[in-house]
Amino acid sequence: MNFNLEIEGLSKTYSNGVKALDDFTLKIPPGIFGLLGPNGAGKSSLMRTIATLQEPDEGSITLGEIDVIKQKDDVRKVLGYLPQSFGLYPKIKAKVLLNHFAVLKGITNKRERKSVVESLLIRTNLYNVRDEKLHSFSGGMKQRFGIAQALLADPRLIIVDEPTAGLDPSERNRFHNLLCEIGEGTIVILSTHIVEDVKELCSNMAIVNKGKVLLQGDPNTAIDNLENRIYSKTVSKAELVECRNNYSVLAEKLLRGEHIIQVYSDEKISDGFKLVKPELSDVYFNQIYQSNNY
Repeated sequence: MNFNLEIEGLSKTYSNGVKALDDFTLKIPPGIFGLLGPNGAGKSSLMRTIATLQEPDEGSITLGEIDVIKQKDDVRKVLGYLPQSFGLYPKIKAKVLLNHFAVLKGITNKRERKSVVESLLIRTNLYNVRDEKLHSFSGGMKQRFGIAQALLADPRLIIVDEPTAGLDPSERNRFHNLLCEIGEGTIVILSTHIVEDVKELCSNMAIVNKGKVLLQGDPNTAIDNLENRIYSKTVSKAELVECRNNYSVLAEKLLRGEHIIQVYSDEKISDGFKLVKPELSDVYFNQIYQSNNY
């Protein structure tokens, strides 16, 4: 059975004139799908539209046989959503609030609900703190609680918006492991501006900017396509200005007072530049550079 998420010609302009989505077209299969883009690229607008929280001006979205725009209730039955910012009742215990969310999700049988809540608390490594109030939770624990509520009722589509922003390395790694487990047989959309998250988790991705899809495909293939096209050089502050004028400078890093730049070029360049192995960050910056300079 086809259960892809297919987005066709989606457009959205807000009342302040900002065009958040511009003829946005994307096909997302089961698995973890990375959605990369800078702040303001349209990622959150897309997530809200898929999650039935806002209407597009034009276009269509289908999830398998479900028309996402017309059949909102059917979408919500199979959707788990972890937005970038979400509120929790600080004085309520974790298991009590998750039980409440389970009721709202339609799990009305008390015995079944207890089993589901306990299973999810174990799965998200929160069972030992189930009787603690949520104000005592760390940022990573709150994110894992957010995933627990998103997993209620076995969703077939899960949306997570900037889930690892602000997490320390150990919490980020734990969250990655959880997403990998969830992504087997389920569509998981990971919306982020953190390139490393996509590289580590996703076999399929899209890079977006200004409400448009710039590139879609396998991250490793996209990296291979930049082979022999990425150069690096350490330059002075004066040279930096000249390089910006003469080359496609994708990234700049200040290290011990020296500027290290990454440059894209289809032709071989010398002048002290060193050919380097491309990374997914180079793919990302190259797509954004071209989009901003088009």
